[in-house]
Amino acid sequence: MESLRSLQVHDADYHNARTWAYIYNAGPEVDEVLQAAAGHVLLENALNPFVFPSLREMQRDIVAIVNDLLHGDEGTGGTTTSGGTESIFMGVKTARDRMRAEKGIEKGRVIVPRTAHPAFAKSAHYLDLEWVQMPLGDDLRTHAGALEGMITDDTVLIVGSAPNFPYGMIDPIPEMARIAMERGIPFHVDACLGGLMLPFLERLGYEIPPWDFRVPGVTSISADLHKYGYAIKGASVILHRPKTNLQYQVFQFDNWPGGLYGTQAFLGTKPAAPIGACWAVLHYLGEEGYLRLARETMEATERLIEGVRAMDSVHVWGQPDMCVFAIGSYDHDILAVGDILNERGWHFDRQEGPPALHLMVSPRHRLVVDEFLTDLRYALNHHAAASTKAATYGDDVSAEVSAKQES
Repeated sequence: MESLRSLQVHDADYHNARTWAYIYNAGPEVDEVLQAAAGHVLLENALNPFVFPSLREMQRDIVAIVNDLLHGDEGTGGTTTSGGTESIFMGVKTARDRMRAEKGIEKGRVIVPRTAHPAFAKSAHYLDLEWVQMPLGDDLRTHAGALEGMITDDTVLIVGSAPNFPYGMIDPIPEMARIAMERGIPFHVDACLGGLMLPFLERLGYEIPPWDFRVPGVTSISADLHKYGYAIKGASVILHRPKTNLQYQVFQFDNWPGGLYGTQAFLGTKPAAPIGACWAVLHYLGEEGYLRLARETMEATERLIEGVRAMDSVHVWGQPDMCVFAIGSYDHDILAVGDILNERGWHFDRQEGPPALHLMVSPRHRLVVDEFLTDLRYALNHHAAASTKAATYGDDVSAEVSAKQES
């Protein structure tokens, strides 16, 4: 353990809320629940529900809770997955196979906003689908008017985000879903980011644009539990309407000596720790706990945005609908500003087109709002002319890409 801890010496300090990405910290009490629950089922495997039926019941309960939050009903159903990417992949795969069965489309098209998560591009690549992006308006929003002209006879899926990752804005889901429904095309809402936050903001009185199963034409939704559900990493849900569409998601195979092999989503072996921890934190927090955390998170977000907007030379891009936003500047190299903030121990994602520092606010950030704003003011006055750091998100694949280019 000493060697393990020594490897972490340069890791980001999320315990003290210095990270604005990757970690959604609800506090030490929740951490204790997560660790206890994960440890209790640590060595179990959800591959076979007949061996560990408790894991099956936990997953069913998780899906039922999320389905209720997103205004699904008895005709809506889904499964747990290992994260947003798997949920998105299963949503795309289900639409592809459904359109292949119902319309005979062998190789289809997926239409997504420019701000949609890269997991849609990855899914289209793996599933051999054409992938096209809707343009953004000058307001950095997706506009439904652009959609109609992009639909082809082989379109198998249209996507909207609630909210999008780059700017925290919800796409025009009712308008997009209506167009999809009129053309007989599945419509997926990617709520991996907002699925466990937006329902509680609405209950707190925030004006949230329509986006869930109350919207006609929405056929599937992805929602991560390991973001604002505060579970440990590896917990998400994919929901389908009608739930009979799950027939296009599941996989079965029996042409080998081992008997019938089946999976509800992509993974075979499924770690039990994320399932147990997710189930435990949902029941530990309950509605009251999630409302409290949503309130704390939005109060911190509002203080941060107000503080940024009070500075003359920086701004927030767009009009965020929840606790995710991007800081930009017309007067400074904002990425160079980010370099100074990095030196002061802050960690966040960087964006381009337009350049921005990307912040995802969690409950613990309420403790560091003033400190961050103070450091931002300092960075605006002490940064270099330009940053040498690129905007990146995800794994470091530079060595593999270099090897591919050289071959």
